[in-house]
Amino acid sequence: MVALTTRPAVPPASSPAGAPVRRLPALRHLGPNWYASVMGTAIVATAGAGLPWQPPGMRTALTVVWALSALLLGVLLTARVLHWTHHRDQARAHLLDASMAPFYGCLAMALLAVGGATLVVGSDWIGVRAAVAVDLVLFTAGTVTGVLAAVAVPYLMVTRHRPPLADASPVWLLPVVAPMVSAALGPLLVPHLPAGQLRQTLLYCCYGLFGLSLLGALLMLPLVVGRLLTGGPPALALTPTLFLVLGPLGQSTTAVHQLAEAAQGVVPGPYAGGFATLAVLYGVPVMGFAALWLGLAGALVVRALRRGLGFSLTWWGFTFPVGTCVTGLAGLGSRTGLRLFDLAATGLYALLVAAWLVACAGTARRLVTGRLPAPPA
Repeated sequence: MVALTTRPAVPPASSPAGAPVRRLPALRHLGPNWYASVMGTAIVATAGAGLPWQPPGMRTALTVVWALSALLLGVLLTARVLHWTHHRDQARAHLLDASMAPFYGCLAMALLAVGGATLVVGSDWIGVRAAVAVDLVLFTAGTVTGVLAAVAVPYLMVTRHRPPLADASPVWLLPVVAPMVSAALGPLLVPHLPAGQLRQTLLYCCYGLFGLSLLGALLMLPLVVGRLLTGGPPALALTPTLFLVLGPLGQSTTAVHQLAEAAQGVVPGPYAGGFATLAVLYGVPVMGFAALWLGLAGALVVRALRRGLGFSLTWWGFTFPVGTCVTGLAGLGSRTGLRLFDLAATGLYALLVAAWLVACAGTARRLVTGRLPAPPA
C-alpha cells in the first residue's frame, strides 16, 4: 500500500538541497500502464457492437461504456501531463525501465480504441460527422504514437535496457502490437474519405501497418514462449500478462477482415478478392492458435489463483486481448456464415464483460483506499 499519509499535507517550499518541490504526490507512480484501463473499456463497446445477436437495450449500454472510455482517456491524458510536469524524473525512469517502457504502446492503443468506439457506437449520440472527426484525430494521433513506440521502445531495449532473455515477457509485445490496432480500425474510416487516392492510400497504409506489426510480433513471440518453456511460469502478479499474447492474434484476424470489407469498390477486383480470401485463410488458423493459447494461459491463471494471486493492474490484461479475439471471431462468422464462430464470439464476449467488471471494481476499490497508484513491487 502506498502510505500517502506519511507525506506532509503542505510540503515545504524546497527540499534541504534546494531541489524543486514535488507536487501531486498521488500521481508520482502513475505509469503508462494505466492506459490499459481505457483500452479494456473501449473494446467492450466495440466488440459488443459486432456481435451477431443484439438484445434490446444493448446498444444503449454499449454507448454508455464508450462514453466512460472517452472520459477515462481524458482524465488519464490530463493526469499524465501533470505527471510529466511535476514528476519528470519518475517519467524518465519509466522510459529507462525495461518492464515499464513497453507500456507506452498502450497510449497509442488507448487513443485508437476510443476513436474506433466513437465511430462504431458513439455516433449514436454525437452524430456520424462528429464521430468521424473525432476518430480521424484519435486515429492519426494513435497511429503516429504507435509507430514511434514500435521503433523507440525496441531501440531503447537494444541500446539502454538490454534485458536478459530470462526476463522475456508478453509485455514486450505491446509496442509492436499498437500498429496492428491501427490496421484493424483504420479501414472503418475508409468509406468516409473522398473516393479515389485518399481511400486507397489509407487502405494500403493500414495493410502496411498490418505487416509491420505482424512481423514484429513474430520476432517477439518466440522469446516469450521460450522463456515459459525453459524458465517456468511467470511471477504470480505477472501471470495475467500471458493473455497479452492473444492481442496480436485477435487483432490481426480483425484487421484482415476489416481490410477485406473496406477493399470492396476501393481497389481493383482481383486485389479485393485477394483481401477477402486472406481474411479466411489467415483468420481461421490464427484463431485456432488463439484457442490453444487461451487454454494454456487460462490454466496458468487458475494455477496462480490457487497460489494466492491477488488483484493488480495486470488484471486489465484479461480485457483488451480477449476483446480482439471477439472481434476476430465475429468477423469470421460474418464472412463464412458459420454459427460456430458466432457462438465462440458470444461466449468470449461474456468472459470479456466479466473480466472488465472485475478489473473495474478492483481498480476503483484500490483508488478509493489509496492503494493505487502504487510504486512497483
